[in-house]
Amino acid sequence: MVNDKKHPAAILLCCFLALAAAAFMGIAFGAVSLSPKEVLDGIMDGEATANGRIIYCVRLPRVLGGFLAGAALAVSGAVIQAVLGNPLASPNIIGVNAGAGFAVVLSLAIFPTTFGVRSLAAFIGALAAVMLVYFIARKTGASKITLVLAGVAISSLFNAGTDTVTTFVPDTLSGLSDFRIGGLEGISLGVLSPAWVLIIAGIAAVILLGHDIDVLALGDSTAFTLGMNVKLLRFVLLTLAALLAGAAVSFSGLLGFIGLIIPHIAEKLTGSSHTLKIPVCALMGAVFTSMCDLLARTLFAPHEIALGIVVSYIGVPFFIYLLLRKKGGKHGA
Repeated sequence: MVNDKKHPAAILLCCFLALAAAAFMGIAFGAVSLSPKEVLDGIMDGEATANGRIIYCVRLPRVLGGFLAGAALAVSGAVIQAVLGNPLASPNIIGVNAGAGFAVVLSLAIFPTTFGVRSLAAFIGALAAVMLVYFIARKTGASKITLVLAGVAISSLFNAGTDTVTTFVPDTLSGLSDFRIGGLEGISLGVLSPAWVLIIAGIAAVILLGHDIDVLALGDSTAFTLGMNVKLLRFVLLTLAALLAGAAVSFSGLLGFIGLIIPHIAEKLTGSSHTLKIPVCALMGAVFTSMCDLLARTLFAPHEIALGIVVSYIGVPFFIYLLLRKKGGKHGA
């Protein structure tokens, strides 16, 4: 189950160094680039200077938002893949993001001035979607591809609900297009405050359950033999996955494919042990999303494209690659 040739300390060190580099690049580069000295002076001076305002009011919130959303979605994807036993599963593929998005839109329609309710609503919507997918998987014994198709249907259902709500309150939800694409434009530190606690706590809980996830991967019979309450563990893990995805969606919108791409790359580095894979997923997801956001800000500067567009350009080819790799009856059982 664990590859002894892996070097956890070296892998984690490289991930933290990449995180530090991503943080610096996210703060330094944009429509106006800052030198290392200007970055340091801006951080020290606070919002009293122009560079300080750029850092604290614009770039730092986006960097932190990218870190949090990327880490949450990557870990959520790893958990969903482990619980469902499906390498094609991820929060956006099986409809979890769409469920969270529908709940957020509904909460905005009912409580347009109350931002704090978005995290709770997103969690409820994500949990409803992930439990629906799990129910389908358990009752039908669905193949990997069939489960993905079920996820597409669930996404369509929640997206239809979102469109319905938007139809009735178009003025309140006039900025919804940005949310549905996914992005961090205009985000502030205050917007992150309801979600960051949930994300950090959720990731920590999943890391603590890493060994249990490894046992679960051995099969239900083995897990039962070792005294594990499999049904309870699956419920807890799916709840944590929904919590993480919902918290990310509440401030970043419907970002796709992060929870699909990162777990696969992380497993190449760490092997199948979730004790190491989960923290690496969190760090790699944070770096990946932050770098994608940097591309979104700078690729066509001074114009900016949505983060979700950049992620999709990377994620769609990766998903097609996985589909092609898994094709054939021997992969469908």
